[in-house]
Amino acid sequence: MAAIAFRTTTVKSGFSLSSLIGAIADWNDARMTRNSLNKLSARELDDIGLMRGDIEGIARGNLIR
Repeated sequence: MAAIAFRTTTVKSGFSLSSLIGAIADWNDARMTRNSLNKLSARELDDIGLMRGDIEGIARGNLIR
């Protein structure tokens, strides 16, 4: 009988094209959120329960109201 060797591949930590694309997409989403909220007036922000200082936290996903 012949032995069959199966090769297994493991994912190495480090550079990955899919993680790079994901990071770029996350950065762009945060940038678009920041830009959109910065265009609102103080009254419009107040209407949705936000203050100007909350924008960065919301863009990063740290602050959820």
